[in-house]
Amino acid sequence: MKVLVANLGSTSFKYRLFDLSNEAELARGGIDRIGETESQCFVEIGDYRSEAKQNIPDHAAAVSICLQQLTDARHGCLKSVDEVAGIGFKAVFAGSLSGVRIVNDELLEKMEALSDIAPAHNPPYVKAMRQLQSAFPQIPLVAALETGFHETIPFEHRAYAVPYKWYTDFEIRRWGFHGASHRFIAGRTAEILERRDLKIINCHLGGSASICAIANGESRAASMGMSPQGGLPNNNRVGDFDAYAIPVIMKATGLTFEQVLAEMSSKGGLLGISGLSGDCRDLENAAAEGHDRAEKALKLFEASIRSYIGSYAALLGGVDVIVFTGGIGENSERIRANVCKNMEWAGVELCSEKNAAVKRNTEVCINADNSKVQIWVIPTNEELVVARQTAAAIA
Repeated sequence: MKVLVANLGSTSFKYRLFDLSNEAELARGGIDRIGETESQCFVEIGDYRSEAKQNIPDHAAAVSICLQQLTDARHGCLKSVDEVAGIGFKAVFAGSLSGVRIVNDELLEKMEALSDIAPAHNPPYVKAMRQLQSAFPQIPLVAALETGFHETIPFEHRAYAVPYKWYTDFEIRRWGFHGASHRFIAGRTAEILERRDLKIINCHLGGSASICAIANGESRAASMGMSPQGGLPNNNRVGDFDAYAIPVIMKATGLTFEQVLAEMSSKGGLLGISGLSGDCRDLENAAAEGHDRAEKALKLFEASIRSYIGSYAALLGGVDVIVFTGGIGENSERIRANVCKNMEWAGVELCSEKNAAVKRNTEVCINADNSKVQIWVIPTNEELVVARQTAAAIA
């Protein structure tokens, strides 16, 4: 079975094609600046790579280009579009319609209704799914919701202390996100260490970041809350924040409620603190040159990660493995070092030499030999998880 996995942004479409008979990746590609005069396209199929610019008006046209690339007589890996058994989406939020679902009107309407919770994610996914339903009715569409992995979180780690009716009737709770990544790391760590009873704290650190407490392969707590805006500070999102500060900002600035929310979700986080960038690479370079606010942003980020690790170690009753994944987790020597610094009391001891020697896209253990807790860098593979879930849903 061949499955196409789509990762969408408001003006982007990235894809990977898998053959689920052996879980091989057959191709990958992407299109940026959809809707602009010159959209940027790239495709990788085996040793072949191509980049081009052309006008692509919407996501349906982007998928059309993708399928043309995959079925190209000279470089493609498919004989026809009919070989694609389904398209899987790393969808974000549909409230109680969680898990893995065939895309239908009920799901799309729920995602539309909850667009305020995930404004950067739900609208482009809904739009693209509707376009694809119309353009390719013969291909099943499957939504693998990011909240699905966190359905095993118990009430006491999922509920807010709000009127109980809010929890039952209005779905106000900690939903958790990055489910595909946390699911992959749970399974892959168990494979590497040949143990299914592990207590894992997974640090998915990237432009969007979250921490997950995992026991016996199941989520027990997740840092993101009702929306992807909660938890750790992100590249431009505030993370945990006291809602009672909002009316203070409104009175002080004259901004409307909606404007305050927009600033919190686009001008906060590492960008807001540093005033420079939300990208850790930029901040690390600037901090090394003495940029005070870049250093403050990085320290805030590191402190927040450490707080969640400490909390989740208590929640799990100890920890066997701390995993770093995502663009920052896999590539930032500094972040890993500072997160693990002075944690010998908890059995966590990093080897600085191993940490400095981490290479891109490698699975590697970086703890000191006498560390009671193992520390790993493991590249995540969210798309493979979605491909597996899509194949199972179609079957």
